[in-house]
Amino acid sequence: MEIIVTEKAANKIESKLANKNGYLKLKYDTEGCGCVVSGVSALWLVNGLEVEDHEIKTNIGSIYIEKSKEVFFEESMTIDFSEKANCFQLKSPNQYLNPRMSLYDRTDS
Repeated sequence: MEIIVTEKAANKIESKLANKNGYLKLKYDTEGCGCVVSGVSALWLVNGLEVEDHEIKTNIGSIYIEKSKEVFFEESMTIDFSEKANCFQLKSPNQYLNPRMSLYDRTDS
């Protein structure tokens, strides 16, 4: 699996996570969605990693994905940032996986 982070997205991630410690995860969040296949992708900053978290090396460092949730993602993806919508976007060569993706700080700090 390959994830490319655009310069705009990298700058926004850096500014939002400045002076914070943790691991960046691309999470397939199913909470409140009613069904596993109705999840929404989001970026999470977390304190620690779970046993099933899989490391994906990107152009800005490591991003982690739960191994069991990789099936919901594409083999090649790009994380971008839309100034107009003020949100992150997760896309592949074939489609938008989430055109309005959020970044959540799930750390204890």
